[in-house]
Amino acid sequence: MPIIIAGVVIAAVVAVIIFFVVPTVGKLFSASEEPTVEAGIEVEINIPEGASGDQIAQILAENHIIEDPKVYYATVREMQADMLIKPGDYRFTTLQDPNEVVQQLIDGPNVAGVTLTIQEGLTVEQTAQRVEETYGIPADEFLAQAKASNYAADYPFLEGAYNDSLEGYLYPKTYSLGESPTSDEIIRAMLDQYEVETEGLGLEEGANGLTAQEIMSLASLIERETAVADERPLVASVIYNRLDQGMPLQIDAAIVYARGGGSDPVTYDDLEIDSPYNIYKNTGLTPGPICSPSVSSIEAALNPADTSYLYYVLSPEGDGTHNFSETYDEFLKNSEAYSESLS
Repeated sequence: MPIIIAGVVIAAVVAVIIFFVVPTVGKLFSASEEPTVEAGIEVEINIPEGASGDQIAQILAENHIIEDPKVYYATVREMQADMLIKPGDYRFTTLQDPNEVVQQLIDGPNVAGVTLTIQEGLTVEQTAQRVEETYGIPADEFLAQAKASNYAADYPFLEGAYNDSLEGYLYPKTYSLGESPTSDEIIRAMLDQYEVETEGLGLEEGANGLTAQEIMSLASLIERETAVADERPLVASVIYNRLDQGMPLQIDAAIVYARGGGSDPVTYDDLEIDSPYNIYKNTGLTPGPICSPSVSSIEAALNPADTSYLYYVLSPEGDGTHNFSETYDEFLKNSEAYSESLS
């Protein structure tokens, strides 16, 4: 009798396992093979400027667009799209065909989102105004956040930045950052873009006897002196030649920065401003950048033209180009020609 009872109990336990436990365990092991979300649900995402492949794959996976990063990478390789992905705002659907997703990333944003455009040559204060106009973040709030000490731990090139300022490092570009980014998110996007743009230039090592931060000061002067990309190495050569001879740089844009901006012409009173940015009275470079330069100006600061020029003045053609000269007499003649072109 005990043996019969034991047999019945064992049979009952086996039945429970077969009918209840096995199906449950089976579901656990097969769950990974089933979609975790419903397909076809619309999702909006933002691909930031300078985002790496890992960041893009993570964004797609988190939003269940292409859930497996390996599939994303394989599709990118197959379509040879490594260097073709565009930042911006996109609308996809969950579990979308990977080829369709990558093709859209190649074609560009398909959502008309808010964009922030920062032109070359803007100061931090001007950038703060653009941020306020675009996103409604008060300029004072943005400026309070825009301190080098807030970011030096993550961006070592900011260590020791003059006056704890981000001047020169908020890279000029058009950014797509969603509808309501924070000041911190905007600043980090710009600093990330600076790293992307300057990668491979060897800027961190300095050049021509200047530190990396001095190169950025020089590049900002170049940026404000000419909008003609081909002239930037020539302007750089003038600055280096004047530095070598101990001559003051006498660049008006630095005086405008010293007086706090404005579009009025530089006056003789302005030239007397007591400021380290007054490079009419002081020799050497400005203590920090006076604006955010383009990568073209940074490259010119790293690789100036080999000339003996010491002067330049706007050409009479009125096309934004300059006439360069080695002597003061030549400079006076070029200046006279420009003055006559205005009359």
